[in-house]
Amino acid sequence: MKPDSELEGITALLVDLDGVLYVGEEPLPGVIDAVAKLRAAGLGLRFVTNTTARSRRATLEKLVGLGIELEAEELITPAVLARRRCEESGYRHLGLIMDAAVKEDFAGLEEVDEAPDAVIMGDLGSDFGFEILNAAFRMVFGGAELIALQKNRFWRTGDGLSLDAGPFVAAIEYATGATAEVVGKPSPAFFELVLDSLGVGPEEAAMIGDDIESDIGGAIDSGLRALLVRTGKYEERFVADSGITPTLMLDSIADAPRALGIA
Repeated sequence: MKPDSELEGITALLVDLDGVLYVGEEPLPGVIDAVAKLRAAGLGLRFVTNTTARSRRATLEKLVGLGIELEAEELITPAVLARRRCEESGYRHLGLIMDAAVKEDFAGLEEVDEAPDAVIMGDLGSDFGFEILNAAFRMVFGGAELIALQKNRFWRTGDGLSLDAGPFVAAIEYATGATAEVVGKPSPAFFELVLDSLGVGPEEAAMIGDDIESDIGGAIDSGLRALLVRTGKYEERFVADSGITPTLMLDSIADAPRALGIA
């Protein structure tokens, strides 16, 4: 079986998590079989996420618990890049605006409430409120660099679409006049890190995701091909409004093996 003409020469695949492999706590139909086929065909796989509601360790445990086989080094999260960014900049004192579980990814760096070198913003879900946003505002207004693990506008949870971290990051940007450095998708640095870990160039890789902006737009801007699935947060109007054209559209990741020429 030959791959779709748009996907010839693909040797590596970047796979988003939420909305592609699972929604909430349930794997999407055909996911486990599709991943097994992609791996058996010899494709280099990286599971990449903008999820900032759980630690890298907890995310890995969730995937394994859902029956998806992967090695720890195959999972790339925004916290990996954020920590690297802080270490390269000599930042030791951080304001961590994120779920408590994610803070373990910054172990060895010091969390402070006043005068940090940088404020790292992730997702707090329903725990976002005036008090914590005002604390972030004061730290950034006082001179701390603003680093966003991601800036997604919304995502799909088990009970429907919900606000993601992006609107709260934007509130701090608006209030302080600062511009956040975004380390997750669609940051070129994120895609560069993943490609380096695979040892391939962008022309050899494709991204499969449900977010037309972060997944698809980010991948295309970084020189990858991009497969948009009609699961998760996908809605036709979002694609039309974005002005972004995916390389290929699939009903779900279950269709990826066929599209890539894998029986």
